[in-house]
Amino acid sequence: MAKKTAPKTDESTEGGVKIVALNRKARFNYFILENFEAGIVLKGWEIKSIRAGDVNINEAYVRPQDGEVWLLGAHINPYKYTKDVEPDPVRKRKLLLNRSEINKLVAKVKLRGHTIVPLKLYLKNGKAKIEIGVAKGKEGSDKRHSIRDREVKRNMDRAIRGPKPTWKR
Repeated sequence: MAKKTAPKTDESTEGGVKIVALNRKARFNYFILENFEAGIVLKGWEIKSIRAGDVNINEAYVRPQDGEVWLLGAHINPYKYTKDVEPDPVRKRKLLLNRSEINKLVAKVKLRGHTIVPLKLYLKNGKAKIEIGVAKGKEGSDKRHSIRDREVKRNMDRAIRGPKPTWKR
């Protein structure tokens, strides 16, 4: 009888979640205060393009409007086999949240200096989800502090690993 092997997993897959796009600059430019998971209203060609990984959320932002929350500036490249529609890669997309979550977001954004930024876009059980965070902007000194902490951590990791072997062949 043949052995059953575990299905191959992508390195960006963890527990049924495949990370499609990350916004690394968000964590550098902002202090993230609270995270939310939201669904996205998409068209057919958009979800196909997301599954192919043709998406960029680095310059995207989230804005509450008329009791709803919208994702603006996210660029989803048109699916290459789409022919019958005229795709708009940067159209605004509605985010799916509970009413209580929307009310929390609206209340926090009204505070001075707070905004909502997308942190990562991923596929969870075949559905596109986006992690958004309520954020407060960092100043220049805070960014320098983040850089210094990252370098200190990198140097500590190097010291723990020890020197590289210098073999010659």
